[in-house]
Amino acid sequence: MRSLSAEFSRVAVICGAIIATSASTAAEPAAPAAVNFSKHIAPIFQKRCQTCHRPGETAPMALLSYADARPHADSIKDEVAGRRMPPWHADPKYGRFKNDPTLTQEEVDTIQAWVDGGAVEGDPKDLPPPIKFTDGWRLGTPDAIFTMEEEFKVPATGEVKYQYFEIPTHFAEDRWIRAVEARPGNRAVVHHILVFHLDPVEGEPRGGKKGLARFKGNIFNVYLAGAVPGGEPAVFPEGTGRRIKAGSSLVFQMHYTPNGKETTDRSQVGLFLSKEPPKTELVTRAVLNQLFVIPPGAQAFDVGSEYTFRKESKVLSFMPHMHLRGKSFQYMATYPDGSTKTLLSVPRYDFSWQHTYYLEEPLDFPAGTKIRCVGTFDNSAGNKHNPDPKTFVRWGDQTWEEMMIGFVTFTREMPDKDSQSESKSGSEGDRRRKL
Repeated sequence: MRSLSAEFSRVAVICGAIIATSASTAAEPAAPAAVNFSKHIAPIFQKRCQTCHRPGETAPMALLSYADARPHADSIKDEVAGRRMPPWHADPKYGRFKNDPTLTQEEVDTIQAWVDGGAVEGDPKDLPPPIKFTDGWRLGTPDAIFTMEEEFKVPATGEVKYQYFEIPTHFAEDRWIRAVEARPGNRAVVHHILVFHLDPVEGEPRGGKKGLARFKGNIFNVYLAGAVPGGEPAVFPEGTGRRIKAGSSLVFQMHYTPNGKETTDRSQVGLFLSKEPPKTELVTRAVLNQLFVIPPGAQAFDVGSEYTFRKESKVLSFMPHMHLRGKSFQYMATYPDGSTKTLLSVPRYDFSWQHTYYLEEPLDFPAGTKIRCVGTFDNSAGNKHNPDPKTFVRWGDQTWEEMMIGFVTFTREMPDKDSQSESKSGSEGDRRRKL
């Protein structure tokens, strides 16, 4: 049976509010001399942990009460002291992100002092009022809800290939989206959902080969939102929105993880609609490379990709994406004046988490700014998650294959025919090996 520590790492639960302060300096006050759960620990758990550590959410256990937390006190201390909980993978030297859940040093010290002092309860009268969590949709009732048309049977064991489900919107006109919330139908077996919008193809029925083939070829530039471990519903900045064209379909990419019991899933996505077109369009671009070949046994194989902005834009967030051989990921910008800047560095990539890193302040990119992404892969036997260190690895949907994508979300003026920028991709390793 997995240890609780391992379960924390696997489930990768974000403990807390979406806006959190980063690690504090030594100037912070020390933990109280006599620490108890009711007065000192419960407020930290409310702020950082209970969003996920409650019944029906992704955490392996609840942390709503002293009775919930006390049996796990030692493991909680270990995870907090090791900075594995709450998980966060951005190097603090580069960029500031408003959804950084990192505990302050004072909070870490307080939790450690509580455990070291016997993990006492204290006076229940000192407990803060309980948080009233919303059941069902976290953002309220969506304006439009789309559900998988049929249940999908998830086997008890084995590995399930990514599944794709197409759902028509029946929109008679273009609609603008201000927020999106994807909801797993069965959290026990849904690792993540990615939702894409598929534009209609004239004369092609839903599900036709022409439309789906085009979708497969352009899937990551029509990304809408998703439900991933530790993620939050996508709420777009005021005055921005995503456009869904009339007659479009939504496509769910489902990643199922069997848990020893045969079961079913029927997931949903809810769209929150704008009453009128926004001032700026929200765009996600996949800065990707599909041409790499990772050699067997390679411990640090670099794959690069680039994207150049032809128009002035404001960059809002980044989301690196690799699979089980992903080791690290970097985003770097080269500005028109030749200056460079590291935007995000993820030195220890973890597929169990699909973090989106939301910038505390948007970055202004002049026209001509180039983003370069570098993903590093570990295809060696030393990677405990590696499905097969003896094989060449190429691009593919499935987790035993690989992907290299640096999602970038930005705003721009309302699009015209010339609004799309050209991008180019290149594998550092591919070029060195002339593959």
